[in-house]
Amino acid sequence: MTPSALAQWCNDYLQADAFKDYCPNGLQVDADAPIHKIVTGVTATQNLIDAAISEQADAILVHHGYFWKGEDQPLVGMKGKRIRSLLQNNISLLAYHLPLDAHPVIGNNATLAQLLSLEITGALYPEDNYPVGNIAQCEPTAIEDFIARVTTQLQRTPTHIAAGNKLITKVGLCTGGAQDMIEQAAKMGCQLYISGEISERTTHAARELGIDYLACGHHATEQGGIKALGELIAQTHGVQVRFIDDPNPA
Repeated sequence: MTPSALAQWCNDYLQADAFKDYCPNGLQVDADAPIHKIVTGVTATQNLIDAAISEQADAILVHHGYFWKGEDQPLVGMKGKRIRSLLQNNISLLAYHLPLDAHPVIGNNATLAQLLSLEITGALYPEDNYPVGNIAQCEPTAIEDFIARVTTQLQRTPTHIAAGNKLITKVGLCTGGAQDMIEQAAKMGCQLYISGEISERTTHAARELGIDYLACGHHATEQGGIKALGELIAQTHGVQVRFIDDPNPA
């Protein structure tokens, strides 16, 4: 399988062209070498690249790649080293950001909901054709039990901003750095909103809007999508795929 063929398959499956994103989705670095083994991860860090080199992988597939809007363009310093490491070792890089957040089957929100025993029922913003935030239902669950479930499944204790909701049945969720969607979750009648990060303003918003908030970690909430995509590629195309975690407390 060529890098461009893999990218085309992913583009089609994730409907990448439908998204206006902050970075290019698809093939970001083309090493122009056949792909027999893929390493997947959340972010294309130097640690992940070094691991891929050790694994003798031909490609890296991530959620957070390179060439974000507003970043410096010259390939120097940390960025230069990463690109150099890829090309010198004939490793292609593919990345999918919003398309992987939004996919209704293997996306970050979909896999997180499944992990937490939530049933997605709609979009956080109902007018969105490809929602990156969702609303979900669950069996009536005490907030303490819900926090315990998150802690068990994500292997980390979330930061909880309490707003007085003792029983949870309706949840808003958007993985990663989507803490500012909390106001929309409150408007949609959610008792709880889940995302990855927390800002100083998030605490005030949760308390004043009357919606509990769980900051579960950007990295922790966005492992599911890339794992699921890698597993699907392995099943569909018969290539070796291995997820490698580069732990990140944020």
